[in-house]
Amino acid sequence: MTPDFSQLIAKLTDLGFEFVMIGGYAAVTHGSSQVTRDLDICAVLTDENVELLRRALAEWNPRHRMTPQRLSFLKFPKPGERVDNLYLETDVGVVDILTSVLGLGDFARLKSAAEKFEIDGRVCWVISLEDLIVAKEAVGRGKDKLTAVELRVIAAKRKR
Repeated sequence: MTPDFSQLIAKLTDLGFEFVMIGGYAAVTHGSSQVTRDLDICAVLTDENVELLRRALAEWNPRHRMTPQRLSFLKFPKPGERVDNLYLETDVGVVDILTSVLGLGDFARLKSAAEKFEIDGRVCWVISLEDLIVAKEAVGRGKDKLTAVELRVIAAKRKR
């Protein structure tokens, strides 16, 4: 399956779900040549926001990808259960929703420095280039370190 991030972003923004794009797709938005297979976002996961996510993703069979049973996101977690992160697979692509980012902090912190980008006709908040570099370096995987190097080159070119 080829992911369709445009559909995911459109649905989330059209329903008013507030998020900051992080991860690989954010890197691509900033000019990275990285290839990514998921949409990583940071958001506050209140009961209301979890229900909004369910409405947004319902037509695409959302399921928890980190559980062997691939439990339906439409049924789990139950209302009132605390949710820190969601790792979901849908019929249009994988979306991971985190409540905080290693090395940086929570949604409020990320949004305070985020940049607005227009993506397929929708205005989206995207993690700042500087914060994305910090996040990629904090994760420390090989591919993230390489992306951080590329992002530093992009940042240097922007400063010129």
